Amino acid sequence: MTDPLVWLPFDPERLGDPPAGLRYEVVDPTESVPDSVTDVAFYVPPYQMGPAVGEVLPRMTSLQVVQTLSAGVDNVRSLVPEGVTLCNGRGIHDTSTAELTLALVLASLRGIPDFVRGQDRHDWTPQWRPALADRHVLLVGHGAIGRAIEARLAPFEVTVSRVARTAREGVHALADLPELLPEADVVILIVPLTDETRGLVDADFLARMKDGALLVNMARGAVVRTDDLVAALHTGRVTAAVDVAETEPLPADSPLWDAPGLLVSPHVGGASSAMWPRAHRLVRDQLHRFATGEDLWNVMSGDY
Repeated sequence: MTDPLVWLPFDPERLGDPPAGLRYEVVDPTESVPDSVTDVAFYVPPYQMGPAVGEVLPRMTSLQVVQTLSAGVDNVRSLVPEGVTLCNGRGIHDTSTAELTLALVLASLRGIPDFVRGQDRHDWTPQWRPALADRHVLLVGHGAIGRAIEARLAPFEVTVSRVARTAREGVHALADLPELLPEADVVILIVPLTDETRGLVDADFLARMKDGALLVNMARGAVVRTDDLVAALHTGRVTAAVDVAETEPLPADSPLWDAPGLLVSPHVGGASSAMWPRAHRLVRDQLHRFATGEDLWNVMSGDY
């Protein structure tokens, strides 16, 4: 019997200890699709999943598992054939995304974008800005990345409130947001994109936020209604930082580019040197489990 075939987006040597009993090919479907496509049993798509991934999946007639390198699977879930197990990259991006979240919060609060623009102009203008210390932070989303963000907030002398899809000890439900928003100085979004969270941040959500509050979107662009955010920013009542947008790359004519009080980063939450060691470890562990018939990690079921 032929060993099951694994398609990887990187050299299997990067795994350190790839399990025996499997065959490996390094494939980028944006460049070419080998004839072995019909033999693939375990597929790890490239980190940047474009249309080519969706086009190749139906051709994988032997496919058993799709293991993404992203935490979110909203852009691939509907494309995975029925009966194929979909696993996300939970754990790969916790460190990188948490670091960027803190960077965006601190940069926004302390006015770093203004300092950079001042440096470009050779302009020395001191500012008095709010600190992160003593702020009330509302974490909307308390999965692995949310917990990683909270761990990094701990040394900053903040108060943290947590929100998730359903309430549990120490964590509020999404339904509690109307009561929580007026008390928060910083609102961090790190929820998956589902029917429940799409458009979660709308005009009403923004109107409930405290005057001077900061919104940070590390989730998905569609969690925030762009027009409502732009309108709120133009009032000057709130500020924001976003690592994601409804349309990516962000179009040159998007009103977000020129919205006041907004810091934009180009969806780089996971794009750091911390990503690949964690990606290689997860894929290696999953392949060992697959080869020995053990239950896989991070199997996606339901909305999450």
